[in-house]
Amino acid sequence: MADLTQEEWVEQLKQDENAVILDVRTPEEVEEGYIPDAINIDFYQGQTFLDELENLDKSKNYYVYCRSGNRSGQACTLMNKMGIANAYNLMGGMLEWEGEVTEE
Repeated sequence: MADLTQEEWVEQLKQDENAVILDVRTPEEVEEGYIPDAINIDFYQGQTFLDELENLDKSKNYYVYCRSGNRSGQACTLMNKMGIANAYNLMGGMLEWEGEVTEE
């Protein structure tokens, strides 16, 4: 797992053709806005969350975020243990995000 600042995360993401953006917040948090093209898997879903992670393509590079960077950091660690080598945590999460946001 790598903790990346917003600048590092965005720059690396732009250059990564094998990237997937993963939002691990709750559906209620996602309704408040999300980073475009993100897929949502709720960290608080316990075994369902783990099952969803298992189904992810392990060859992809995952850019993971949550509200503050805490859950996403934990998610990246879990992903590494499951054989997903490249999981990048957005430090500060949505609280510090200054990029584009899609609202429902």
